[in-house]
Amino acid sequence: MKWNTPESLEDLLCEVVGWDSRTGTEGEIEFATRILKKILEMHYFQENSSHIHFHDAGKGRNAVTAYYDSGVTNKTIVLISHFDTVHIEEFGGLEELAFNPSALTEELKKRITDLPEDVQADLKSNDYLFGRGTMDMKMGLVLHLHLLEKASIEKWPINLLLLTVPDEEVNSSGMRASVKGLLELRAEYGLQYELFLNGEPSFSQKPQDTNYYIYSGSIGKIMPSALFYGRETHAGEPLSGITGHYMASYLTKAMEFNPHFVEEEYGEKTPLPVCLQEIDLKEDYSVQTSHHTAALYNVFLMRQNADDIMTIFKHTAVNAMAECTNDYKAICEREGVTPIGDIRVLEYTELLEYAIKKLGATEVEGIIKNAEADDSFDERKMSMQITDDLMRICQELAPATILFYAPPYYPAVNSSNNELVRDKIALTKRVLKEEFNVNATQVHYFNGISDLSYVNYDSADTGWQSFKNNTPVWGDTYSIPFTEMQQLQSPVMNIGPFGKDAHKLTERLHKESAFKYTPFVLTKVIESMFAEVKA
Repeated sequence: MKWNTPESLEDLLCEVVGWDSRTGTEGEIEFATRILKKILEMHYFQENSSHIHFHDAGKGRNAVTAYYDSGVTNKTIVLISHFDTVHIEEFGGLEELAFNPSALTEELKKRITDLPEDVQADLKSNDYLFGRGTMDMKMGLVLHLHLLEKASIEKWPINLLLLTVPDEEVNSSGMRASVKGLLELRAEYGLQYELFLNGEPSFSQKPQDTNYYIYSGSIGKIMPSALFYGRETHAGEPLSGITGHYMASYLTKAMEFNPHFVEEEYGEKTPLPVCLQEIDLKEDYSVQTSHHTAALYNVFLMRQNADDIMTIFKHTAVNAMAECTNDYKAICEREGVTPIGDIRVLEYTELLEYAIKKLGATEVEGIIKNAEADDSFDERKMSMQITDDLMRICQELAPATILFYAPPYYPAVNSSNNELVRDKIALTKRVLKEEFNVNATQVHYFNGISDLSYVNYDSADTGWQSFKNNTPVWGDTYSIPFTEMQQLQSPVMNIGPFGKDAHKLTERLHKESAFKYTPFVLTKVIESMFAEVKA
């Protein structure tokens, strides 16, 4: 076998990390072809090249699937990974070494005194390999290539479907596009998906955490957002209008660290919400006040859906704008000025309906398409711009706060109560302890956000309609295949290598975890399903 020793796995990782595939770059586009060639080094796929498929993820990018057919069953394990990485600005003068793990690790040793104490200790131990993508998450892909090769040579009596995708780090375009591909492959080959097994690394739960974690679910993330559309005025007559910034300050204060959004399941809690971005939509400087701003808020999920979050968000916004209105009126009364009126709170879908009644569907569609045609906008800026453009033609609604959703949305997923997952978690813990004296801990929701969010979606849930109705770019530049996801009803797990400092200069992978005990335990987990296949 080509990739069956610690040394060969390390060599393969260094090669794959060397393929710079930062999200949104040419390298990300080229990666699919490169990994295709690597898969074709396996004898099985030289004879069965038709089992490799590309799945269009937009902007020239492709997800890649490679299907090993055991020939004895339709039961299949789907191995999920992503091959894009975040960017490398924080590397500074070391950017040229960011994708060369061996050279970067040696160079960091020369600069060891400039680094935090925990990083110094790891460098001195020689137990870690540094580099962008070593931990997050090209080692997961390498492990899945190892399993695919091993299965094809040893003729494992269970099917494996490797799926590796682009753009996990920004919008998960690769995984969202792959949902349709998974359904098509299931139909084409008559497959029964038994388990979705991701290879994201073991993420620390807090700073300096060195525990090894295995996961039976993945946390959700959603971005409730708001456009604050006030009334412009001259700075010399400030109370003749109301600024978007003034309005935004009330909702941001109400949203940040708000415990009403926090969930707790299995003794785990979601982090508190925070504002990720606030933008002034006034394009230039003048003494006219800025009457329109927008803010994006981050909310994590476990059991709640988009409809649940919008309900809490709207309640929060109504109270915040009532407080803002009352304070503004009190100031106007103090200064002897007539206030401009109360602040409305509307959902985007309400604004859209109002605009269509006023202008007609064709003109409103043109306004939306015009904003989406601007190549300088990402999906978040497009969402703000569309909402702002609609308010510009409906200024009679001002002052108003318009609530909408901005991409991306990662629904939470959890299989902690699934019998198969409980059994494999117990097996993983036992093997790691007995073979390597490693104590593994189960986490019910992977805290790093993952592509598992797009499988095993609750088949009875309809709360996603609130996201569809309140996302300005829905159906054009961004969508989520909820109904297709509801057809992928199989449990999820995540077993990956241990590492530290994802998305940092000091991102690093624990070598023994990556090259010895994680491949060993993954093999044992899959082998344990052989008997279940025959049953």
